[in-house]
Amino acid sequence: MLFARRVFLWAGIYGMLVLVPLYFMEEKLARDFPPAFSHPEQFYGFLGVALAWQFAFLVIASDVRRYRLFMLPAIAEKLLSSVSALLLYAADRVAAMAAVPAVIDLAIALLFAVAFVRCRPGSPDGTTSA
Repeated sequence: MLFARRVFLWAGIYGMLVLVPLYFMEEKLARDFPPAFSHPEQFYGFLGVALAWQFAFLVIASDVRRYRLFMLPAIAEKLLSSVSALLLYAADRVAAMAAVPAVIDLAIALLFAVAFVRCRPGSPDGTTSA
């Protein structure tokens, strides 16, 4: 249980530290990685959904037994975004800078999967069947 709590707690904190500053960087990102956003609602919408997931990770960390099944969509969230970014990088459609956070998210997805397995009912760290 402690492993799962730590993984989800640190993932949530890390995600917030990475995502919140992006709310204030639209102009810089547009300047450094042209063209400028033609649909800023998609940029801010992505940030909002991603930030909501960070809160979900913190909720999961608060009671990993109770929220164990929510670990599955958390794994999917990390896998879908990281694999997509890595495939785009492999196809030379995004810069290497996009691959770095994707590799980090892939590692977090693997940690989430380990946490899910370790918290299963009947495991030494998990709950017992009732």
